[in-house]
Amino acid sequence: MNWLDTSITNYYNWLREKTIVTKDEQTGWSTITTPFLGLFNDNIEIYAKLDNEKIILSDDGMTLSNLELAGSPVMRSPKRKEWLDMVLVNYGITLNDNELQVSGTEKDFNQKKHNLICAISEISDMGMMAKHTVSSLFKEDVKVYLDEQNIIYTPQFIAKGSTGIEFTFDFQIAGRQKELVLKSFNSLNKINVPNFLFGWEDIKPTREKLTGKELKGLAIVNNTDKEIKQEYLDALESKGANYILWESRYNPEMIEKLRA
Repeated sequence: MNWLDTSITNYYNWLREKTIVTKDEQTGWSTITTPFLGLFNDNIEIYAKLDNEKIILSDDGMTLSNLELAGSPVMRSPKRKEWLDMVLVNYGITLNDNELQVSGTEKDFNQKKHNLICAISEISDMGMMAKHTVSSLFKEDVKVYLDEQNIIYTPQFIAKGSTGIEFTFDFQIAGRQKELVLKSFNSLNKINVPNFLFGWEDIKPTREKLTGKELKGLAIVNNTDKEIKQEYLDALESKGANYILWESRYNPEMIEKLRA
């Protein structure tokens, strides 16, 4: 036996030692506490029950519930839902009332258990995705927010400016006397703030001549668990653009900024 065989054997022993099973005699469900870590650095737990020679494995709904608590709700975001569906298909997991489930027999129990743990782990990663992906998902959160406020909007609004360049804004809201172009920012920096202001100012005279309406710029900024530098907010205001901070989005004065 070489060093790799020994290491694998030790790993298997470690897995078995760190896996704890407790059974609830009243419900018939057993809790399997694994050594794998979840979204909050707690041990992933799955639940098993024997039903007519079929073994049912479940996460008891904790995976999606934890994402909700972490500020990454899945069901209200088309992109997160798309990611969820892809993971479920990959591992043969079903979604039953927000509960991840898979069923099998004693023969394929190990594979089914492994698949469920992998699915829980990958779905939980939605709470810690790469910045460009999180930015895209934040745009979906903004869309949900606009829907909640019964705002009629055009997504992925494209307009040509005086320079002849076409600029894309996440949303456009048109009113009788005013028009808004919105950009969602997962973060503010020295690149995206000037780009937004330049694009808005470039299309402003063209749009106002075309529509006869005042064109306002509005930034919706994700300040959840992060500090936004005041200099960037000041830069927006100095050019006449408005902004909504995500954690304050339900304040009446913030909602009023959506009115065109």
